Amino acid sequence: MSDPFTIAAVWFALAVLATIIANKLRVSVALIEICVGVAAGAVALRFFGSDWLGANTDWLKFLASSGAVVLTFLAGAELEPAVLKTKWKEVSVVGLIGFFAPFLACTALAKYGLGWDSKASLLAGVALSTTSMAVVYAVMLDTGLNKISFGKGILGACFVNDLGTVIALGLIFAPFTYKTAVFIGVTVLVLAALPFVTKWLTKKYAYGTAAIRTKWLLLILFGLGALATWSGSEAVLPAYIAGMALAGAAAEDHNWMRRVRTLTVGLLTPFYFLRAGSLVTIPAIIGAPFVFVALLGGKVASKIFGLYPVIGRYNKHRKERWYYTLMMSTGLTFGTISALYGYSHNIINQDQYSFLVAVVIASAVVPTLIATAIFLPKHLFEHIPMLDEEDEFNGGNKNGNVSQSSERGG
Repeated sequence: MSDPFTIAAVWFALAVLATIIANKLRVSVALIEICVGVAAGAVALRFFGSDWLGANTDWLKFLASSGAVVLTFLAGAELEPAVLKTKWKEVSVVGLIGFFAPFLACTALAKYGLGWDSKASLLAGVALSTTSMAVVYAVMLDTGLNKISFGKGILGACFVNDLGTVIALGLIFAPFTYKTAVFIGVTVLVLAALPFVTKWLTKKYAYGTAAIRTKWLLLILFGLGALATWSGSEAVLPAYIAGMALAGAAAEDHNWMRRVRTLTVGLLTPFYFLRAGSLVTIPAIIGAPFVFVALLGGKVASKIFGLYPVIGRYNKHRKERWYYTLMMSTGLTFGTISALYGYSHNIINQDQYSFLVAVVIASAVVPTLIATAIFLPKHLFEHIPMLDEEDEFNGGNKNGNVSQSSERGG
């Protein structure tokens, strides 16, 4: 199967199926898309060949990467500076422990428990230290918790956690070159000017020109992403900070953000989540299940034992503590990025890569399913503002009400 329209039709058929299943089970569509991707990848491998789904075609990888970038931007845009200012201590402490606990534990487990060499063990520690911003934000969007302080705190802690992962990957494995300095300098200048230029474009052109703010946003995200890739970093890193820079503009115009979410969730993220699932090699996991179970247990257990006592200092309700902890135990975007970096640079072999990717994806699914099924803090729903139907990842308002908003250009 090579025709792009045929491949796209198959992937959107999977996306529609995942959405229906998610609606029936009342769980995050992102998680179901990952699971459907795993099943589709296994079926394709068994009956049609590993390349049948076209998961490694350039255009599909670009759409999947774009989904991760824009979704990461949206997560950053949810973090209002005023809220972060009041929760800076919580976000910093939880995020740092969320990084160091699994990094140290999984590095030791890989080296002394599984017999991996030092570099491969460090790479495993980095890959399994992450928290999935993409999955957590998707779930926050599902439940509406992204609208209140509790959800914003989780997103902030995720950012600190993943920032630790990116820094560790760079310091341990990627040499600092002039390209890195150029990337940092240009990014700082662009992000400093971004709120002011966006405000000027909005005032002058937004309501008389077709979707110029969305085009401007994609220009910035893809431009910074290209610069990050050129420097040896990852495109999703500046996207989150760009979201934080435009959090004020996002708060002033919910219609604009709602349309960006619709573009992201309707077109881009199905490719990202389905592809992440389709890359899991089931035979490799079946062949050595102990390695998979050990690494998954190491990641989740170290997160729980490291974070639960600390989170309990800021959230007294039992369900809030467990939900927060389990959300911080997820992994996906930076975990798969780190594993791919290690494999591409011969730090880990193909089997080690397969195990790390499988564990990262499983950590995106298992903790989140447990959190949403058992520990969802429903008592917080009464504090969530009424949402427009397109604000919800699965559509509709959880209270059965839909508010209507007028549409404006831009």
